[in-house]
Amino acid sequence: MTAPTSGRRVLDLFSCAGGAAMGYHLAGYAVDGCDIADRPRYPFPYHRGDALEYLARLIASGDIERYTLVHASPPCQAGCALTVGTNASQGWGGAHVDLVAATRNLLDASGLPYVIEQPNGRAEIRKDLSLCGEMFGLGVLRHRNFELGRWATARPAHPRHRGYVRGHRHGVRRDGPYVAAYGKGGGKATVPEMRAAMGITWTDVHEELTEAIPPAYTRWIGTAFLTARQEVLV
Repeated sequence: MTAPTSGRRVLDLFSCAGGAAMGYHLAGYAVDGCDIADRPRYPFPYHRGDALEYLARLIASGDIERYTLVHASPPCQAGCALTVGTNASQGWGGAHVDLVAATRNLLDASGLPYVIEQPNGRAEIRKDLSLCGEMFGLGVLRHRNFELGRWATARPAHPRHRGYVRGHRHGVRRDGPYVAAYGKGGGKATVPEMRAAMGITWTDVHEELTEAIPPAYTRWIGTAFLTARQEVLV
């Protein structure tokens, strides 16, 4: 692993089990996490609590200045493509809270460069980056969009997928080079398969793995930020 470089520190909000955090660590950052749920497997220093309240306190106290970059993965289940489809089919809806706008407002107030991550869906973020497991030779597709605040970088090329995601879709069973790292049944990935496909070794909790992003994504982002920030922020 890359040793953190002095002065490079990421605040990881809505951190879940640390998929994003590990990528920044591998890119050479120290990382501190915050999540409202208990995350005993989170591999770095961690604060349990409401992420937006914690960020507001850091801004008010000035402690936010010890960070180089803030990464946030706010829940927006009402906007997630998978959840939208399920809600519509079941007649559900309206119960999920979209925290993306509130997160952005506080991140803007922090004065720091930031990254907001969301899955494909209806969440209202700029898709400054869209990353896919095929870009990194992974065994999942797991498309994720990223809004970049106060910095920018070139978009990487999105290679053509090599085949299907393995499993049942609409009554059809397909094989392919990727596993479905969400849900259970219907040919979905097992916990060992999800760990191997995403490069996650420190948790074996199914729920944490289904929510995690592969560390390769944020390793790429963290490395891109190091080369882009001086050009954009001065």
